[in-house]
Amino acid sequence: MATSVLNPTQQHLLKLFSYDNSEEYAREVQTVLTKHFQQELDAESDKLWDDGVLDAKRLEELRYTDFHK
Repeated sequence: MATSVLNPTQQHLLKLFSYDNSEEYAREVQTVLTKHFQQELDAESDKLWDDGVLDAKRLEELRYTDFHK
């Protein structure tokens, strides 16, 4: 079996979770991470829109694209 090396982010999260093992704490961390990545996604989407890479026509095309092929 191959061993995996954890990256620094994974190591930090493991240390963080070792202090409080409650389900409530896990949900709180999940909420914080979700909000953080949503903000990053929103910022990148806004940049693509402002740069003209993304527009209503492109969004409509993406709506019907199967990304699982």
